[in-house]
This record gives sequence, structure tokens and C-alpha cells, in this order.
Amino acid sequence: MLIKQKTILGNVSMYSAIMPAVKHVVVGTAGHIDHGKSALVHRLTGTDPDRLKEEKERGITIELGFAFLMKSSNLSLAFVDVPGHERFIKNMLAGIGGIDLVLLIVAADESVMPQTREHFDICRLLNVRKGVIVLTKCDLVDKELRELAALEVRELVKGSFLDRAPVVEVSAKTGEGFEELQEILFKESSEAEGRHWGGLFRLPVDRVFSMKGFGTVVTGTILSGSIRKDDEIEILPRGGTARVRSVQVNGEVKDIAGAGQRAALNLQGVDITDIERGDALAMPGEFAATHMLDAELDVLAGSPVHIKDLTRVHLHVGTAQVLARVRVLGNVEQLEPGDHGIVQLRLERSVVSARGDRFILRRYSPLETIAGGVVLDAFPEKHVVQDSEVVDSLQVLRDADLARAAQYFISEAKDVGISESKLIRRLCVNCSEIQSIASSLMSVSDSPKIFVAPEVVALLENQVKEELIRYQKKNPLLEGMPKSELRERIFARSPSAVFEWVLGKLADRGAVRIAQDLIATKDHSIRLSPEETTARDFLIKMYRTSGWRPKNLGEVARSVNCDLIIFERIQKVLIKDGTLLQIADGMVFHRDALEDLKRVVRAEKVNRNKFDVSSFKAMLGITRKHAIPLLEWLDRERITRRSGNERIIL
Repeated sequence: MLIKQKTILGNVSMYSAIMPAVKHVVVGTAGHIDHGKSALVHRLTGTDPDRLKEEKERGITIELGFAFLMKSSNLSLAFVDVPGHERFIKNMLAGIGGIDLVLLIVAADESVMPQTREHFDICRLLNVRKGVIVLTKCDLVDKELRELAALEVRELVKGSFLDRAPVVEVSAKTGEGFEELQEILFKESSEAEGRHWGGLFRLPVDRVFSMKGFGTVVTGTILSGSIRKDDEIEILPRGGTARVRSVQVNGEVKDIAGAGQRAALNLQGVDITDIERGDALAMPGEFAATHMLDAELDVLAGSPVHIKDLTRVHLHVGTAQVLARVRVLGNVEQLEPGDHGIVQLRLERSVVSARGDRFILRRYSPLETIAGGVVLDAFPEKHVVQDSEVVDSLQVLRDADLARAAQYFISEAKDVGISESKLIRRLCVNCSEIQSIASSLMSVSDSPKIFVAPEVVALLENQVKEELIRYQKKNPLLEGMPKSELRERIFARSPSAVFEWVLGKLADRGAVRIAQDLIATKDHSIRLSPEETTARDFLIKMYRTSGWRPKNLGEVARSVNCDLIIFERIQKVLIKDGTLLQIADGMVFHRDALEDLKRVVRAEKVNRNKFDVSSFKAMLGITRKHAIPLLEWLDRERITRRSGNERIIL
């Protein structure tokens, strides 16, 4: 896709609607080397897609080539010409992923060849829906050889999406059949399904180059969403951002480009070395790179190998190529040729992908196409390989509509919940599409919006009630369980919004009581025995009267001939409810005594601004044993501040 200076500098007009008036269809070529793919595109469009010097010299396509063809004002075709040589299949795969229609090209003088079959298999695995079969070089053969080639290619595509596709005989040299081919191309393209411009913007980069005076330019087929001039974009997975200086679609400057269109973006703020084929452009924060993909896999019937667990493969997704391991999920030892199954792909390098993406797997060595499939979840957790429940749930996800897929991802998040931004990313939709199903989802907070599955909330509610009952049985003298302790035991992984939502729901139904920082079941009450009641009343009185000089609890128990264990239990209850405060190990005071201490120290500021330990002891009539813990407590309460051996009254 060449960008001309005059078009980059030209004026752009604002689109009045989000969908273009012109229908854009991406057409890809497929076929064996030297079967005339580039010559056909050149004859159709007037543009030679072979642009490299090496391609001209060797007479073969090495890199992706691009050309355009316009019909009146309502239909535009963008051609992606791919290499046919087996050594350049990876380049072919970088360009074939986003096409709407394929031209399966077979030379009449050679008929079906190895790369014809492999390219056709790739198109099937990528779920290409429409196509045209083109017999090229018909000027070199007689009628019988043409018919034989047509029969062989018909046999190849039998039962596939090309089963009923038209067959057109052409010659790029003489021009035979091109008028008919163009007419059929326009007809098939007009019937191709248009792409919705909703979803999150994503463009897998298939070409990067620099143009003098304009800087870095990238091209690719937009998979979802739309992009405008002056938008800021993020480059993934490597990171970094850039601004879109200008947008071109099929060589024309536009203000906006969307899903299904081949676009060239002139980027500002990024060097040509900062981006490469296999990267993807997205709006900042909307996508993230991933190292794992849950997927449904179809193994080619003609695959030369079985796919065993942990088979190492080349993964082609979007325009990226990475090495990966195939984890075969469920109680399956391996996938045989012709089988399909659920797998988890564990990648050796991160890629950008989304639910619904099609991909190709090629054998690690020698390089051969062996399978392909569709991404079910681009951000999964690691699965236990033999877990059949995982396979069952992923099979549900395979056939799920937007609402059901959202519910799946929310349920999978369990008690952690899932934020709206993460849900949008996993579904690859935009905010308005989420809003269309919002009524069927449970949100536990609004900022940020976090979704939790109803069955997870019900489970958490039961766990809360069971934990409270256990705690109350173990601590019958406490008014309730501290919220912090309950959260740590049940909601350790959950955001605070989930914790507060569940407690709020239980409180609204009267299932629990919440008093300050304590939570209890609705029927919980403290029941003290006569002996415990006596011990409580005694301790409260003792601590209140002893003020800043409380006695050791063991001494008190011995002096009144009471069970120390009962005293210790009651003391814990009084500390829990705030009647007593423990300021250090073994140092427990009545809260009223400590409040009195604050008032005494503050009042002392009238006479002096600071004091030392000795004067503090004299002021209160206490020993060093109590003085030091009390001074340290006053420091923590910001009544005093230590300065050397003295305390400054604040």
C-alpha cells in the first residue's frame, strides 16, 4: 500500500457516520509458486504487487504485495498478494488472516500442486467464507488440459466453502477471462458479509516502512473497531505509544478507517525500529499481550503428525509468528489427524489476540501446516490438563453469544470479580456493547465497575455465615468477629467492593448485624455464666480504680482466689469491646484512665512545654515500669513527641 506525498498532505473530510458509504472487501490470493498470482493482480488492478528488487530479479513473490480496485463509488477491493513458495509461508500467513474473499489460483499447465493444497488448507482453517477459483496461464494449454485442471481443483475443494465457487479461466498474457473475472469478483464481493465497526480497535501490523518527509508508516487489515486521524495508539506487545498523523484506506486519505479495511497509518512519535510485523496497534489500555490462549483446535486430516500433549509448534495468529506448546485438555492423550479438541496454547513469546481470532499451527520441524483453530479465551488461567470440567466449560464458551460469554468470564473470575475494562478486553467489545447486556450482569460497584457472578455471591454469603458461627462458638464472650479478620479468612483475594457488597446484602436481609468493626449473626448474643459476670464486674472496677498503676492479672487472681483462666478470658473480651486498652505486652489500662492521662498532660503545657521521665513519674506517682509504656503510648497518640531524653508536649 503506497502512500503518495500529495495524498498525505491533502485535505481530509469528516465522515458523517461511523460506517463508510463504500463497502470495502479484502481479497487475498492463494496458490503455488509461479502460478500467476502477482500477474493476475497486476492485470486486474494495473498495480504490480511485487515491489522488491529481489522479487523482480527472481520472478517470485517474497513479501506481501498490495493493490486496489474500485467499482463505481460503492465497492472497493483491496488485494493482498501472498508468496507461493513454501519457504515464505510465514509471509503468506501474515497477509491472509484478515481477508474476506480468496482467489484460489491454479495454473492450468501444472494443476494442483503442494502449495495449492497447503494454501487451501490454511484458508479453510482460517474460516474464509467466500472465494473464486481461477485457472491461470490458459493460453499455454488446450481445452482438455483446462478441463483436467478444473476437475482436479474441484476434487480438492469438494465439501468446502469453495465447493460451489465459480471457476474462471484466464490468461494474464492475452487478457482472456479478465472481464468475466472482474464481474464475478464484484458480484461475490458485494455479497460478502460486511464487518461491524464496533469493538476495540486492533490492527495487526503486516508492513512497516519509512517515507521521506513523513516518517514511520504501518499497514494492515483492521480486525475490529475504528481509528481516526490524531488518535493516540499503543504498540503491543512491545509497548510505547504514537499519534496517528494521517490515515489512508486503499491509497486515499480518510479521516477514519474501520474493521475490514486495509489501512496505512502515518505514525508520529515512533521510529521504524520501534515496530515490526507481528506487533499490533490498539487504543492505549484497551488490549494487553498474552502468553496463553484457550482454543478449539482442528487437526488437518492430512497432517503428517499426531498432536501430543506439549507438542512444540509454530503459532501464526494475526500477523505474529511465535513458538508455542500445545496442552491437550481433557482425558485425551493426543489429537489424531482429522480430530478436533480443546487445547491451551502456551506461548514462548507474548502476542496480542482476542476471543474469536483464527490461527494456524505449523509443525516445528520440518515446517508444515498441521492444524488451525479459533481462540476461545485470550487471557486464561493455567488449566489442569486432565480436568474435564474445563473442557466442558470451554465448549460452552465456543458457542456462546455475547451475554453468555460475559457470564462465563465473570464466573471464571470467582470471588476476585472482573472489572468492566478487563471484561471488555476479554470479549473484544466496546463499552456500548457491554451496556446492551448490563441488565443480565451483577455489578458490585460503580467506580470501578466490578462484576461478580450471582452463584459466587451466594457461595460467599454462605461462607460468611458459616465462618461467623464457627467464630462465635469459639469466642462466645465476644460481641462479634472483627471485619478485618473475616475479610482475611474469606475475602483475601477479593477487592474491598466485593467484601462490602456481600456484607451489605446480608445486612439488608437481616442475616448479620454490623456494629462498628464487628460482625455477628442475627441471633448472636453474649451469655456469661454467673462466675464470668462476677469476674467481668470485678476487673472493670479494678482497672478503673487502679488508674495508671494497674496490678498484674496473676496477682489479682491469686489475691481474690479466682481462676486465672477466667480472668484472662474476660480481659480479652474487655479489650475486644474497647473497655480496656493494651498498650504493650502485659500493660493493660482502663480506657478512662488513659483519657484522663491525655487531659493531665495537655493541662501541664500551661506550666511547661516539655518534661523528662523522672518528672513524668513524679507527676503521676508511678514507677518506671509503667512510665515508659505510657510515654511511648502518648508519643503514638501524638500527645507528646520524644526529643532526646525529654518529651515535648504537642
